[in-house]
Amino acid sequence: MDMDPATGVLLRSGIESKLNPYDLYALELAFTLCERYGGTVEVLTMGPEQAAASVAEAVYMGAQGGLLLSDPCFAGADVLATSHALVQGIQRSGPFDLIICGKQTTDGDTAQVGAEIAELLDIPHISNVLTVEEVSCAGITVVSDAERSIMRQQLPLPCLICCDSGINTPRLPSYKRKRELAKIPLICWGLSDLADQEPAHYGLSGSPTQVERVFPPEKSSEKQLFSGSAEELAGVMADILRERKFV
Repeated sequence: MDMDPATGVLLRSGIESKLNPYDLYALELAFTLCERYGGTVEVLTMGPEQAAASVAEAVYMGAQGGLLLSDPCFAGADVLATSHALVQGIQRSGPFDLIICGKQTTDGDTAQVGAEIAELLDIPHISNVLTVEEVSCAGITVVSDAERSIMRQQLPLPCLICCDSGINTPRLPSYKRKRELAKIPLICWGLSDLADQEPAHYGLSGSPTQVERVFPPEKSSEKQLFSGSAEELAGVMADILRERKFV
């Protein structure tokens, strides 16, 4: 994916939209929990118009509804501005019991948006979830990867969890649901549909972290040729490494 050299943001316009792999695990977990405990699955994403294809795919997989947040002023958002926009959409959508996110995206790879959404909503959260053991009135019990240990925790509802890979095997979109639902328009909200309509809180303007400069890696055509025995060449290489303070 190309980047805008002036702003340092990814150029997403005109790029084919695909569901983030980690979000597929989150969707499958949501469907499984609803089949076991009841409830409905609603999907929400932010992106350009072509991101509607990803929302539609989630609906064909089994979601009961889908919402796309799309507006030119959302472009160039960092993790904070992205989280703020998603929270605005969540709050307008109505009450919820559980928000399930993928661990991270495969383009930005920050793994921060899920946690920031939870912080802005002031709800408990946990990342790197490997298994959901139980959901009850007391809350949701999960097993997560804490890098140096495996943790088993119970979080009260409502809360947010982020799925790791391998938690399940995502199902494929249903051809039958696609035929039945393909002509139903998806909901798309812009800035004017949200409670906070201050443009400075979104996109590049609302992003405290920005790329200072984008440039291709510098290439050097400088080279030196040495000849001699293996022992002599090894000595020459050792001298160069010491001279340049690599060893």
